[in-house]
Amino acid sequence: MAPFANNSNMNQDGKNVDGVQAEVTNPKFRVTVVGSGNWGSVAAKLIASNTLKQSVFHDEVRMWVFEEVLPTGDKLTDKINQINENIKYLPGIKLGKNVVADPNLENAVKEANMLVFVTPHQFMEGICKRLVGKIRPDAEAISLIKGMEVKKEGPCMISKLITEMLRINCCVLMGANIANEIALEKFSEATVGYRHSQEVAQRWATLFTTPYFLVSAVQDVEGVELCGTLKNVVAIAAGLVDGLEMGNNTKAAIMRIGLREMRAFSKLLFSSVKDSTFFESCGVADLITTCLGGRNRKVAEAFARSGGKRSFDELEAELLQGQKLQGVSTAREVYEVLGHRGWQGLFPLFTTVHEISVGKLPPSAIVEYSEHTPNFSLVEGSAQYY
Repeated sequence: MAPFANNSNMNQDGKNVDGVQAEVTNPKFRVTVVGSGNWGSVAAKLIASNTLKQSVFHDEVRMWVFEEVLPTGDKLTDKINQINENIKYLPGIKLGKNVVADPNLENAVKEANMLVFVTPHQFMEGICKRLVGKIRPDAEAISLIKGMEVKKEGPCMISKLITEMLRINCCVLMGANIANEIALEKFSEATVGYRHSQEVAQRWATLFTTPYFLVSAVQDVEGVELCGTLKNVVAIAAGLVDGLEMGNNTKAAIMRIGLREMRAFSKLLFSSVKDSTFFESCGVADLITTCLGGRNRKVAEAFARSGGKRSFDELEAELLQGQKLQGVSTAREVYEVLGHRGWQGLFPLFTTVHEISVGKLPPSAIVEYSEHTPNFSLVEGSAQYY
């Protein structure tokens, strides 16, 4: 956004034709959160507390809500605006009186030049299609979404999907962030991944940072985003280990192997990915917290306890109360990439998680496979990533 309005009475020095200094007003940034589930509501809470304190932002934070009718007959949007609380996805937590829920996607984004995307990844292509031509040309985006789209030409990260479909720059924010703990203002960290502009990344960090939520920035969009995406697959494995009551030693081994496969997969897909990214909050810290808690671990534990007889879809509906499980769909997407590239032998943990989730292998297979030496001849130079 230009700092000066287009005014024919102004010269290049910001003075009017009479030589009087014109009033210069700094541009303010308008924020819309696209998504209103558990994490989306927490993000809105974080952001709303900062827009009231930081003069560079407009106070109001719009939050797009996929409209639902509650058991009481009330619309979810109306209820959020009445009591300042998302009683379905984040009960008991006040979002901030400057959060305005809006069921109309196009209306919610039309004035915003900072767009925060936080929806299940499988919905993003449809959302972007609806937004083409409906957003400000000076808008910047950030994705809090963990997952990727797999197309014929290969994997497409959500940040890239947003950039290509909406023609705007997109950063990412990932980290060791269990939403309910942040909602209760327990200390946490996160990582912004950016591609070009450190200034834009710092603006996003300023928007999210609070005394209990510290955000740092690294120039590695793909690395940060893949960490946030792939850790959900490892969390499924960790939950299976918990359900099988294999103990902490086994779980630690699964987490180590998982981190190794996360790093190898990321660097094979994108040579720009930095090793140091895996030591940020988005990397090893997010992996640890997701394998200790979180919805993927929880549902996978129940799946293992049932001996694989109850499907992940059934358990998701029963245990998550409308929230979406990401690990199983991400495992399938990773499996497709591995199959297309002939890499399945390089990634025994990722491969096994998918085959368990679709019933091809029993839950116990997660600890039965041997960590064999991969066939590095499949991918030239891949040995260095292990």
